[in-house]
Amino acid sequence: MDSPTDLTAMRRALALAAEAGSRGDVPVGAVVTDASGTIIGEGLNLREVTNDPTAHAEVVALREAAASVGSWNLEGCTLVVTLEPCVMCAGAVLQARVSRLVFGAWDEKAGAAGSVYDVVRDRRLPYRAEVVAGVEADAATALLREFFESRR
Repeated sequence: MDSPTDLTAMRRALALAAEAGSRGDVPVGAVVTDASGTIIGEGLNLREVTNDPTAHAEVVALREAAASVGSWNLEGCTLVVTLEPCVMCAGAVLQARVSRLVFGAWDEKAGAAGSVYDVVRDRRLPYRAEVVAGVEADAATALLREFFESRR
């Protein structure tokens, strides 16, 4: 069963994803919560808006969270994101020492948290994160489907 804290954070991430979609970016949103469940960082896809290939929702949220706490080390924190992270974002999760990753929709094309790759739990790496998948998956998938269908 999904925790109330994860659900609250995911609902905020979904709102951020919808905002990204309305701006013309792929609708992905992310939040970082501290150990008490307080949101300390938020992000939405900004690649199209900023012309920055690294401006994925996860990276934006991790940067804000690190600035908020005054440290790159986010051990004890949770990243909640509407879509399974890509390889770059999975690497960022590990570099930031995020303890938990919670995501909504699976990314069967480029996911790196259990579908195509499993970077965040790779035992060959020095740090791993707990993964909770499928939180509000239907809502996250619907946002993505609507966005891409409107562009075809």
